[in-house]
Amino acid sequence: MAKEIKTPLDFDTLKQLRCGDRVLISGEIYTARDAAHKRMIETLKRGEELPFDIKNQIIYYAGPTPQKPGKVIGSCGPTTSCRMDAYAPHLIELGLTGMIGKGERDDGVVDAMKEYGAVYFGAIGGAGALIAECVESVEIVAYEDLGTEAVRRLMVENFPAVVAIDSLGASLYKRD
Repeated sequence: MAKEIKTPLDFDTLKQLRCGDRVLISGEIYTARDAAHKRMIETLKRGEELPFDIKNQIIYYAGPTPQKPGKVIGSCGPTTSCRMDAYAPHLIELGLTGMIGKGERDDGVVDAMKEYGAVYFGAIGGAGALIAECVESVEIVAYEDLGTEAVRRLMVENFPAVVAIDSLGASLYKRD
């Protein structure tokens, strides 16, 4: 049975999630891919604030396609997460508590997750049209010039995922 979790992802909820748990996420999440992550880090290096409050938020590594008539969003499947590995530790240090994507993460990301408390959710690749059905609303919040890679605020209901790496570092990708 899946655990229902609400965003923002508070510390108590985060600490209860374990590797392998199936979850249904509801609330506000943000999309951002590598181009947006690079720009966020450049923004921070200039001493400027991010375009949204990252504390206790979840970033979904996705670049949704344009919506079809009558839909709020197009296909919205996960992208390969390792492309964000150079940026994720800094964002986790600033309070990012959740990431959604597909594929393994490097040791630097896992170490930051353990140190600051974060979790990585795996979403099903190739199921972008199905995942889009969980999106109730979408709004571009930053970097509109990046097109599909712009940062978007999504309101989701029962977004299906699995805890791929928990805040203790246990990983579906590592076998003991």
